[in-house]
Amino acid sequence: MLSGDESGVEGPGLGIDPAQAGAAEEGAEEDPAERGAAGERPADAAMVVFLTEPVRRRAVEIAAMAMPGLAPGRVPARLRRFLKFSPVKRAKLARGDLAAALDSDAAFREGLAEILGATESPLVRSVNGHVAGEAVSPMADPVEVAALAYLLRPEGWRELLAVALEAVVEPPEAPAEAPAEAGAKRIGALEKENAKLRSALADQRTAAATLQEEVRRARRDLKDAEERASKTAGDLASERGRLKHVEAERRAERRRLESEVESLRAGLERARKADRDNERLASSRLWLLMETLSGTATGLRRELGLEPVEERPADYVAEQYCAEPEERPFEGSRGLEQTDPQRLDHLLALPNPHLIVDGYNVTISAWGETLTLEQQRNRLVQGLGAVAAQTNAEITVVFDGADAVFGAKPFARGVRVLFSAKGQIADDVVVELAEAEPEGRPVVVVSSDQEVAMRSRREGAYPVPSPLLVRWLQR
Repeated sequence: MLSGDESGVEGPGLGIDPAQAGAAEEGAEEDPAERGAAGERPADAAMVVFLTEPVRRRAVEIAAMAMPGLAPGRVPARLRRFLKFSPVKRAKLARGDLAAALDSDAAFREGLAEILGATESPLVRSVNGHVAGEAVSPMADPVEVAALAYLLRPEGWRELLAVALEAVVEPPEAPAEAPAEAGAKRIGALEKENAKLRSALADQRTAAATLQEEVRRARRDLKDAEERASKTAGDLASERGRLKHVEAERRAERRRLESEVESLRAGLERARKADRDNERLASSRLWLLMETLSGTATGLRRELGLEPVEERPADYVAEQYCAEPEERPFEGSRGLEQTDPQRLDHLLALPNPHLIVDGYNVTISAWGETLTLEQQRNRLVQGLGAVAAQTNAEITVVFDGADAVFGAKPFARGVRVLFSAKGQIADDVVVELAEAEPEGRPVVVVSSDQEVAMRSRREGAYPVPSPLLVRWLQR
């Protein structure tokens, strides 16, 4: 139901009563304060407007199209969620809410009127100004005119709405038939319907019989499928058993092959061990042969009484020319002084000699405090490089590693440079090098340290004092 300022939608209407419209207009001219004081409802509110279904539907559609033009704050809260829809979908889904808002929310309806009035539609202009002299075209759709008049509500809109509602054509009603004819037609229709139902029932029975036959056929097929599935399951179980047996045989074969491989590896290891034992046996036999030959030579020397003597024949001759006894020359020097470089020449002329030098013992005795330790190391190593170039001797020089070592490690071709480990002195390294050499190889140890000389002589080496090497290098 739609009325004045508080309109409503109440289904298809029957138009507006002109007498009621006139009474409403006369009542509208009264003083609102007097009406309020009397406690009476305004006459315009009592004027009920019934809209037909086409007019109401069209009013809702127009409102749905114009609603997005309003600010969100002027749209009722229950309608805001429909703003994102298309106008057609909005009119379909929000039909009831739109009709209620048009009936109860005057601000919302006035906002829609402003949006519609701002359009360039000639019909909207003619509806807004029909009282001012601009008549509505008689060719206009009365449903459209009635919907616009209800939404725009210009002056005299009720008369325009009433005229438009009268022009709306209602669908004609079917003429009433006689009761007898209506009963006969109803009986005929029922008989036709019964015939159709009988035919449909026969069809259903035929279909049911067909379905029953199909069900029996499906059951037979299902039984056959179950039998085939059972047979397949048996075959699958048999195949799994066969595969399990094959897998067991494969594992047994693998264990047998691994056992054979281990046996072959053990045999190979035994063969290698036998080769090593044979090699050691051959080496032992060779050494025993050499030892036998050496023992034979020693036994022959003892048999002939050739004992070692301290004197040399030349010593007896020298005593004849000496008025007073002098200190005996250094053992093995053949009359040379301990600091004579020729003695070192004789030693280095031996087959495959090894010259081991106590580094700082030589450098400090030669250069003292005149050179730094790094300069002393470099000068000694370079001098020994010259010795290596002139002789076939293997040369090793050992320095104390506990001292601070500055600069790069000295280097010369043919010279091995060693530094003692932490907590060890160079003397021990020199003696260890002499001890590592095989018995019979000429080893010359250069050091003025008497303990080093004694220990190296015990290992079969030839000790030489440091000044002898210094004079040899300065020669």
